[in-house]
Amino acid sequence: MSGVNVSFRTVDNVTLRGLFYMPANSSSSKLPCVVISHGFSAVKEMGLTAVAEHLSSHLPLACLVFDNRGFGESDTRQGEPRLEIDARVQTSDISDAITYCQARPEIDADRIGIWGSSFSGANVLWVAAVDRRVKAVVSQAPLMDGWSGFANLLRSDEISDFEADFQKDRLARAAGEPPMMIAVVDPNQLNRSAMTTKDSNVAMGGAEERAKTWRNEVTLKSMENFRAHPAGAFIQHISPTPLLLTLATNDVVTPTATSLEAYARALEPKELHLFEGGHYDAYFGGSGFESCIKVQTDFFGRKLCNSTKTALL
Repeated sequence: MSGVNVSFRTVDNVTLRGLFYMPANSSSSKLPCVVISHGFSAVKEMGLTAVAEHLSSHLPLACLVFDNRGFGESDTRQGEPRLEIDARVQTSDISDAITYCQARPEIDADRIGIWGSSFSGANVLWVAAVDRRVKAVVSQAPLMDGWSGFANLLRSDEISDFEADFQKDRLARAAGEPPMMIAVVDPNQLNRSAMTTKDSNVAMGGAEERAKTWRNEVTLKSMENFRAHPAGAFIQHISPTPLLLTLATNDVVTPTATSLEAYARALEPKELHLFEGGHYDAYFGGSGFESCIKVQTDFFGRKLCNSTKTALL
């Protein structure tokens, strides 16, 4: 199954591009839809199309997968840099993606779900708390606390250098200079990069060959924005929207214990799925993908498709 190329405009007139998936044997009735967004620096071809293909082939629902602004095939606002990650903007863009899906004639505007992983796993918690059009949310291996996540990914002796360069970068950008950039991953752990864990290097090293639009760099300010992400503060406000939290038992990128503490603060209705493995094992090709997508498909089937039985998997 392949998606159809689509594009939509955000509230600030930026064009975002993605793929829209429909079930092969859809009925004449309007369908629910799941909006799927990617994590830190990733593009839609890095595991998300597999999620959309599975959901739309096992459930009577549609899916939208799109590149975040400034990444992959999506534009950014004139005068703003590409490859900059900002949760405040990305969460607004997810809500605009919901609006786009609601306006499609084949979609039931009252049955919209959202799915996110890692950084976008944090974004969808934010969106589900403030955008009541969301009727079900799946958050996979999310960043729950940007401040502790920032400290977790960096060596302690690096933090003061980052702090100094955040200030230099702000001054330089205010003077009209291009933004400072850093690598997403670097096999030499003595070099500066955003994602420093060994599994990050294994998962994302050489990703340009698998996803032609991916770039191994982000703006330095993306890390300052990363630290400021407050996703865990929103989790208790998601209720009464149904929440499924999918967590790896050995996540060293977005630590499992932090996510479990946040889940304890979430209100009902909520569901927890723990799978054996690390942060990247939930993605297509990882050891946990089949387990995760099976549980997530069942969740959306019950919450969006009015199914009382587990979806055919």
